[in-house]
Amino acid sequence: MRNRHCKIVATIGPASAAPSMLRLLHETGVDVFRLNYSHGDHDAMARTVDAIRDAEAASGAPIAILADLQGPKIRIGYVGEEGLALSFGESYRVVAGDAAEAGAIPLPHPEIVAALQPGDILKFDDGKLQMTVTEREGGEVIARADTPGVLRNRKGLNLPGRALPISALTEKDRRDLDHALSCGVDVVALSFVQRPEDIEEARTLIDGRAHIVAKIEKPSAVQDLDAILALSDGLMVARGDLGVELPPETIPGIQRRIVRACRAAGKPVIVATHMLESMVEATAPTRAEASDVSTAVHQGADAVMLSAETAVGRHPATAVAIMDRIIAATEAEPNCPAFDASLSADDNLTTADAITLSARRIAEVLECRFAVAYTKTGSTARRLSRDRPRCAILGATPDRRVARRLALNWGVAPVVTEDLEHFHDMTSKAEAVARDHGASDGERIIVLAGYPFGRRGKTNTLKISRIGASADR
Repeated sequence: MRNRHCKIVATIGPASAAPSMLRLLHETGVDVFRLNYSHGDHDAMARTVDAIRDAEAASGAPIAILADLQGPKIRIGYVGEEGLALSFGESYRVVAGDAAEAGAIPLPHPEIVAALQPGDILKFDDGKLQMTVTEREGGEVIARADTPGVLRNRKGLNLPGRALPISALTEKDRRDLDHALSCGVDVVALSFVQRPEDIEEARTLIDGRAHIVAKIEKPSAVQDLDAILALSDGLMVARGDLGVELPPETIPGIQRRIVRACRAAGKPVIVATHMLESMVEATAPTRAEASDVSTAVHQGADAVMLSAETAVGRHPATAVAIMDRIIAATEAEPNCPAFDASLSADDNLTTADAITLSARRIAEVLECRFAVAYTKTGSTARRLSRDRPRCAILGATPDRRVARRLALNWGVAPVVTEDLEHFHDMTSKAEAVARDHGASDGERIIVLAGYPFGRRGKTNTLKISRIGASADR
């Protein structure tokens, strides 16, 4: 049982793919493993999934696997072995194609060249070089160099402020998605989301076989955040690409906005990129990195993510252990805002919302050790997670797929149990589950369920029980 509520997502790579390392990372604190489909082949991915499931069986705790699709990667074409030297203030032609005559910049995406307009910003090589489109000349555009430097072959291109006429799913992504679903991943992270239609396209292909987390990394996605969130099962704050596409001073505010929106919607949000970046090499993070993780926890993020730190870093288990300690220390602070209720009185609240809000308050007043939420679909546990109780949430479900998906939700320890048959089962099985997670005689727990049992989305029952007592207190 974790001594914290915010979850840890770890990216798998050469430094962490060995079965023994995966087991160590899970024991150290990883709740969700991320498969980065930008790297690695399908056979290796399948072996990693098998190793994660072995670690899950050994620990007895459900583990979520997140498949992160690459999305479109816009790159320039061939500009010569020496690259193209850009001089500040000079103008250059941008043409459609994979190669161009000397002094021009080829772009193997004619639809993007056709969409460019004067005033558009072009950022190359993760933002190291920048140009501004000044005019169109037939099927070409003229762009002015805003920063000097050498532009080399196949470098990436970002176009902040311009919604591009391309799908979020490439042919590679579709093949990767088929493979990920055949392996039984629990969550799919969708890159390059620009508009709600991108989520609808992915949902049609996934057809309920996994949850969808939309990566917010494009300005157009920020502008259409509410509609994208409504169609997604969660969001990821992809700060690396956002920091290239938008001014850096805007990123903290955007992160707060995304976290608040997910909190209000009761959907998980992952804060990602550069959280403990120095630990790719070092054995300890910088003070700024520790503060960054703590800030995400304060804001109420469901999960924080390690990328290169665990994928290629020298100390993957140490990075996980330190992130675990930062989260636990932050949540232990008096009046930590992560525990603020995300909802207030609202005419649209349902019976289930009222039950979980009441459970949060009761747990606080009676200092309950656990809240056991029986759930068929995960909705009861997710509602209670949204309300941020200080007690741990045991998400008890007969469906292992639901349990694994709940591993991403704040404060939820998923448990696979038999379905309830009688009212007496509700308390006795809840006490057994609580004992398995460390509860002792005399401690109070809260039990939430829907009655009659077996129905979906009918949470209407709350019961307070004392472990080992013959009668309720």
